[in-house]
Amino acid sequence: MALTTGQAVASIAVMALVTFLTRALPFLLFDRGSAPPKVVLYLGKVLPPAVIAMLIIYCLRNVSFSIPADWTSEAILSAMSTWAPQLAAAAAVVVLHLWKRNNLLSIFGGTVLYMVLVQAVFV
Repeated sequence: MALTTGQAVASIAVMALVTFLTRALPFLLFDRGSAPPKVVLYLGKVLPPAVIAMLIIYCLRNVSFSIPADWTSEAILSAMSTWAPQLAAAAAVVVLHLWKRNNLLSIFGGTVLYMVLVQAVFV
């Protein structure tokens, strides 16, 4: 469904206004000289680790560690290829975050490791 010119202009105007307000709202709510409220400081401290933990749980929600009934090496490698890349990437995220305390580096490093493992190692 195509938008008319008026609908497109109205949509762009609403998006621009919302974007501007999200950028200007902190400056409007907090004075320049005063410290941010304690709630904001608390959320800034606890939310990044909580978000990373939630991402790890989300990524590992469908992982099954079941062992195949036939213990052939091919069946075991096939089962491992479903959970090993995800578990290794999640471990890399935890290690990187504990080492550098950088959220972006942790998430990016885990994502790159996962993609390398899935695309090149566990083909």
